[in-house]
Amino acid sequence: MRQLVLLALVGLGAQLVDGSLGMAYGVTSTTLLLAIGTNPAAASATVHLAEIGTTLASGASHWRFGNVSWGVVAKIGFPGAVGAFAGATFLSSLDTTLAAPVMSLVLLGLGAYVLVWFTVLGLRTDRLGHPLRKRFLGPLGLFAGFVDATGGGGWGPVGTPAILASGRLEPRKVIGSIDTSEFLVSVAASLGFLLALGSHGISFAWVGALLAGGLVAAPVAAWLVRHLPPRVLGSAVGGIIVVTNTRTLLRSDWVDASAGTRWLVYAAVYLVWAAAVAWSVRAHLGQRRADRRVDADAPEIPGGLTSNREEVTVRP
Repeated sequence: MRQLVLLALVGLGAQLVDGSLGMAYGVTSTTLLLAIGTNPAAASATVHLAEIGTTLASGASHWRFGNVSWGVVAKIGFPGAVGAFAGATFLSSLDTTLAAPVMSLVLLGLGAYVLVWFTVLGLRTDRLGHPLRKRFLGPLGLFAGFVDATGGGGWGPVGTPAILASGRLEPRKVIGSIDTSEFLVSVAASLGFLLALGSHGISFAWVGALLAGGLVAAPVAAWLVRHLPPRVLGSAVGGIIVVTNTRTLLRSDWVDASAGTRWLVYAAVYLVWAAAVAWSVRAHLGQRRADRRVDADAPEIPGGLTSNREEVTVRP
């Protein structure tokens, strides 16, 4: 019972992060399942089965708050489903002893990507409103779907930064569209795993616990997407994923490391993680101060209008 409660809390936390950042539900949940000894293919299957419900709830919530571009959902979601089905079939065919370090390596790369993206990189706004073309979204969806199934997560870490970097869609709609299209990816990956594995190794009680936590968090996350500092949250979550999967790889047969070497690596990873979170907090606070200065310096326009950096509002 304690394990199910823990999984429900993980599902809740992972969905809060995913709904706010457009990523990390799968990589966070799968990382935990691997840490407690779950078969890699079964771990990914468990997470994707739970995601059928959480992504449906998340997509509905984002749609309710106006965070979805349905054109983007269609252009990236269907290729993503094809890639996810292929990835699920590929992972199911791997030997368990090989699949665990392969999945941890994929998750480590995704975690590092999330950590670097939110710590270092900013968002472009000069191309906002330009159309996102199918020749960009199609291959992106295919690749992201494959990575998502083989890594137990990756749809958001691959798709969200790529679309954000284009600067053509405002961040809240990037997050809402990625979360909504993930429903198609989750269905396709789950079908691939069930056809290849049956129900072997899949705990439907675990699926239910992850789903329950995610359903509670989905509407809250859709609302919080406008209020949470994504830079700080992204750095924190990316660090968790990097730390956990570094530990898994150092304990695998792929790496012949002594205990002393492992602790040195752990110390270096923790130091980098702490520095990244501190940098993100500093950058976020600096941006808030700059925004306040811009608002304070905004000129008054005759006729009851106020000009600021974002919009012109009519005062009652």
